[in-house]
Amino acid sequence: MGIIGSQIKPFTATAFQAGKDFFEVTDEDVKGKWAVFFFYPADFTFVCPTELEDLGEQYAMLQKMDVEVYGVSTDTHFSHKAWHDTSEKIGKLKFPFLGDQNHVLARNFDVLREGVGLADRATFVVDPDGVIQIMEQTCEGVGRNANELARKIKAAQYVRANPGQVCPAAWEEGSETLAPSLDLVGKI
Repeated sequence: MGIIGSQIKPFTATAFQAGKDFFEVTDEDVKGKWAVFFFYPADFTFVCPTELEDLGEQYAMLQKMDVEVYGVSTDTHFSHKAWHDTSEKIGKLKFPFLGDQNHVLARNFDVLREGVGLADRATFVVDPDGVIQIMEQTCEGVGRNANELARKIKAAQYVRANPGQVCPAAWEEGSETLAPSLDLVGKI
């Protein structure tokens, strides 16, 4: 799956976001800032609300980092609104949810379970140029960690802003980075 480093494909989706009317989001709307596409199998399920709530707890910080978050499932924007209106966990969330009932986004990001009509549990981080920089995909029963996602985004933003530098394993903001060179070969 050679999706890292590729440009996101064209899409148009109807979004639901608390406190707003339904609105359209396209690939062009995403460009110019960092974006997270947080795919999950379906509304009204079990692991999904725990992951989405966890991500919601990081949303204000991600917004300060100029990152927009999009929850995405193959449900409609109407289903997203109904879930938001009836679930305590989902009702707290402020980020937009994209309806993907035609499976355009799930196919574009190669996470559609063909024959089932659901998206896999997957996260994509897209840079301001519309290029996919980070991808994480887990099996159905394994939830993701929003703290780790935020750490990875900080690392990707650092690398983008500091050409020639890389972030080693478990890098945290403010920690030492590396400048790859022949001098480092065999010393790390």
